[in-house]
Order: sequence, then structure tokens, then C-alpha cells
Amino acid sequence: MSADAVSRPLDAGAAGTFPADRTLDVLVPTRNRPAELAVTLSGLAASTSRERFGVVVSDQSDGAPPWGDPAVAAVVRLLRHRGHPVLLVRHQPRRGLAEHRASLLGRSLARYTMFLDDDVWLEPETVDRLVTAIGDLGCGFVGNAVHGLSYIDDVRPREQAVYEEWVGRPVPERVRPGTPEWERWTLHNAANLLHITRRLRLAPGEWRAYKVAWAGGCVLYDRAKLLAVGGFDFWTHLPERHQGEDVAAQLMVMSRYGGAGVLPSGAYHLEAPTTMPPDERGVECWSLLDSANRSPAAATTSSTAMLSTNDTR
Repeated sequence: MSADAVSRPLDAGAAGTFPADRTLDVLVPTRNRPAELAVTLSGLAASTSRERFGVVVSDQSDGAPPWGDPAVAAVVRLLRHRGHPVLLVRHQPRRGLAEHRASLLGRSLARYTMFLDDDVWLEPETVDRLVTAIGDLGCGFVGNAVHGLSYIDDVRPREQAVYEEWVGRPVPERVRPGTPEWERWTLHNAANLLHITRRLRLAPGEWRAYKVAWAGGCVLYDRAKLLAVGGFDFWTHLPERHQGEDVAAQLMVMSRYGGAGVLPSGAYHLEAPTTMPPDERGVECWSLLDSANRSPAAATTSSTAMLSTNDTR
């Protein structure tokens, strides 16, 4: 291979022809993370899924887009080589996290849409397992919360004690701060899910659905059900500085259609530093769900630690 091969131009894909009647599209919002994005996309490229899912990468980096990085470009080409349509989008100016997700959702016509954070690596079987799970369960979303492998020896029985499996299909739940259901958030700290999975001793191919407060990092939605509750269009009622937009969407979907976590989780957090500085975090989106007449600027910013959904602490 010639030394200048890495400088060959990379086709961004055609926004007009990407939307199609596929089973699944994977939507990846990213900012200032070329190395992590390359790892995330490599997990998708190694997927053993039977589905030729589409992939949209939407970038809001402060500098050049990450697909100028040779590693990212190489994996994009690999995904396409393996039959996956890939669309690369530069989404500027930034109007907040919820608006970014709304724009990504608007680029998909697939039956299911998976929102995958740009610092999460998926095991090869993960996509098929989640598609199977949501099809069998018939709920609004299923999630694989992320593992933090640096915590593998940090066993937390008290945080794991709230683990509860669904018997039959998930039913709608109203999950809010102060309810017992909200306390399930501790399940997704550290390496709790790995420890629970080991305890379950699941057979190859076996999976379990369990009750969640929300799931961060890798969430697969029934797109029609997500749209039925408004998707992420609540961004128009928010200040630009906000967080917890994925939590808010999941709470809305759960209240109408139910949702579930799935074990084993094949999602591994890269434990990279956040690209969202503290002064950009602002309002918690979930705090507005029951406050239709309340000013977004007045909403509480409590529970910040809990709503940093990629924090495996």
C-alpha cells in the first residue's frame, strides 16, 4: 500500500438516500473523540448480526470531523465493505444534546434505532441479542448499560440488591425521583452487571430482561414508540445547556410502553474523560417531565452524579 493511501478522500454518504426500510439503524453522536469513535465503530464492524444495519455518525467536534483520522476512516470503510450503509454528518451549530439526538433520529426510517455513545465497545453478539429481545418483549426500548472494567474487583452487593427480572413482557411504569423504581440506577454503576451476570450463570445464547430506572450508553428503541411520545423534540423547551436527555426519553417511553435492561450486557465503557465540561451541563431534562408550566431555567440540577449516564464510577 502506498504511503499516501490514508489521505484518500472518504465519501460521507448520501443523506437523501440513507433512510430506508431497514430493521435497524445505529445512531452515534460524537464530539472531540476520534480515538474512542474508532474503537466504537470497530465493535460494530465486528458484529455477527444477521442484519445489515445502517450507521449514522453525527459530529459536533470543535475542530475537524473525526473521519479525517485514518483509524476512523478505515473502520468506516470496513463497515461499508461488510454491507452496512454509513452516513457521516457534520451537525453544527450545537444546540444541546437533545437537539443532536433529535436530528439523528430524524435521519432514520428503520424499525428500530439504537443510540450508541461514542465511547462504548460492543461485543459481536450484542446487536442481535438486543434486536431479539425487543422483538420478544414488545416494549418501547431495551438497553445494555455499560461495564467499567477498571471496577472488575469492586463488588457492590448493596447496589446490586435492587436487581429484579421481568416475568413476562415489561409493563408501563412511571419512574421518577423518590420512587422505589428510581433506586434501580445503582445497578449500572462500576461493574455491577458483570457480577450479576456471573451469578446468574446463563447458558450460551440465554438472556434475561430486568427492570431499570434507565440505561446509558447503548439503548435500542422501537422507533415508532419513541416517536409516539415525542422523541427528543422536547429540546425546543430547553436551554442549550442541559443533560440527561436520554434519561428523559426513556422515562417517557417507559411510562407508555415499558422498557427493560438485558443481561448479559455486551457494552463496555472506554472510561475516557467526558467531552462535556461542567459549565455546559445545566438543566436535568427529566426534571421537566412533570413541569409543563415551569420555566426550564428554573429546573433543578440535582442528581447530577446519577445522570452522568456514561459514568461507571
